[in-house]
Amino acid sequence: MTATATTVTPNPKLSSAYSYSHYFQKHSSPKWTLEMNACKWHHCRRGQMIVTKASSSGSGNKEKAGKRSTNTKKSNTNTNPDALTQQQQQQQPVSISLDDVNPVGLGRKSRQIFDEVWRKFSGLGQISRTTRADDKESLDALLIREGPMCEFAIPGAQNTTVLVVGATSRIGRIVIRKLMLRGYSVKALVRKADQEVVDMLPRSVEIVLGDVGDPCTLKAAVENCNKIIYCATARSTITGDLFRVDYQGVYNVTKAFQDFNNKLAQLRAGKSSKSKLLLAKFKSADSLNGWEVRQGTYFQDVVAFKYDAGMDAKFELSETGDAVFSGYVFTRGGYVELSKKLSLPLGCTLDRYEGLVLSVGGNGRSYVLILEAGPSADRSQSKLYFARFSTKVGFCRVRVPFSSFRPVKPDDPPMDPFLVHTMTIRFEPRRQRPVEGPSGAKQDLRSFKLILEYIKALPTGQETDFVLVSCTGLGVEPSRREQVLKAKRDGEDSLRRSGLGYTIIRPGPLKEEPGGQRALIFDQGNRITQGISCADVADICVKALHDSTARNKSFDVCYEYVSEQGKELYELVKRTNQ
Repeated sequence: MTATATTVTPNPKLSSAYSYSHYFQKHSSPKWTLEMNACKWHHCRRGQMIVTKASSSGSGNKEKAGKRSTNTKKSNTNTNPDALTQQQQQQQPVSISLDDVNPVGLGRKSRQIFDEVWRKFSGLGQISRTTRADDKESLDALLIREGPMCEFAIPGAQNTTVLVVGATSRIGRIVIRKLMLRGYSVKALVRKADQEVVDMLPRSVEIVLGDVGDPCTLKAAVENCNKIIYCATARSTITGDLFRVDYQGVYNVTKAFQDFNNKLAQLRAGKSSKSKLLLAKFKSADSLNGWEVRQGTYFQDVVAFKYDAGMDAKFELSETGDAVFSGYVFTRGGYVELSKKLSLPLGCTLDRYEGLVLSVGGNGRSYVLILEAGPSADRSQSKLYFARFSTKVGFCRVRVPFSSFRPVKPDDPPMDPFLVHTMTIRFEPRRQRPVEGPSGAKQDLRSFKLILEYIKALPTGQETDFVLVSCTGLGVEPSRREQVLKAKRDGEDSLRRSGLGYTIIRPGPLKEEPGGQRALIFDQGNRITQGISCADVADICVKALHDSTARNKSFDVCYEYVSEQGKELYELVKRTNQ
């Protein structure tokens, strides 16, 4: 029986994780042979296979084999040695690994190929301090002399200035070089510009002195900037340092950036596209005018009278100067609401905005926000759209995108923000969750108290304005993890309230290794367990700048789980059956 080498294409039936696990369970014996389409697969060693093709038996096949051998002998007499060598190489069996037929392996291999090309051009896959001095100087000289490399340049990057906060951090140093490689103008915010810091950064980077904890030093940093990447982290886990960098620092930078945009818009006799639109601000008794308190029930027959237990609500200014909407609903199926017809500034319409943000306080109840859209002159043609939001005990800010509003009647078309003319805040006892009070006693879910500070519309946009590198808490000392996460989450909330288009990245434990070697997992809910290289985090930051799908998104990211050597089969079957 003669054997010739053949190639193997991935089996479509083995494209899912379940099929692979079933495949391995069926053929988990150390020595197995699978006959398929006249092919024999011989197990050689762990993770490797040699595929040989067996010739069929039969007289007809023997005659064909005889003819082929005769023709081969004749051709050998007229063939040069080079041709014989190529023919012998073609007849050798081909060694194929499982990754060659595994879709995950193919994707991982493509990332490795890309990373090899990346390192050939820039050497940016490594951490900055591991780069040789001569390579660093030659790269800086190339960027200064010739500008960005055409293979990696991004359209519009040369007209975009990016401020990198935390430029000397592990991620910030790589972010700067990736930005320069793609043609961006880069400004680096540092606390001090000694020789050590200057040596860390490329010579073409504009270095700006400033401290995120001091707002006065940030005006020059954000001037003429289009986007910001915030990589700064506290040098210690002391509460004061965490508050100054992770929370107050984010607030100061976002405020300085917004102030610069507003100043620029005023010079252009307009309004900044990143500014929020004030719809209502409750600071005096006059600001409560026009708001109407109403009551109602979902029952429209005699059943409403059977379950009528009373309800009441009021909206007034308290002695402390707070606008308070409070009351109770004991009637089954009843609700109370606060409504007002919107009065927008001349030339402003809500279709230029992407949602609403409410600064509220109270006792932690949930509410229904209702928008009425349609011709304001004919209310009978208006449609109702609703979205639910929850509050916390104390003050909080709630962001409600227009995309989250659903029509009250399923047959109505999607909401058009351009036609919105009335806003309503409704409280109903159903769907309320128990909240522990300060004394530990559960409160009556039929009563409520909502303190209103302001309601604003959030500006719309296509791209991210501010990229924030946060963390998941993995790798942090357990005794300080809660304090670190609190400061990080407060900084994230501050960014969300700013009105800027944001992308919040929460990487796993950082590793100092080349990027692009392993597949990435994006998730939400604090469920990741693996680490990730600084180079990959930096690459995500750069790609998020012009990706419309990354705007106003928060996500965790880490490497794909890889089983230990010698346990690949067990891990694959185990994870599939979960």
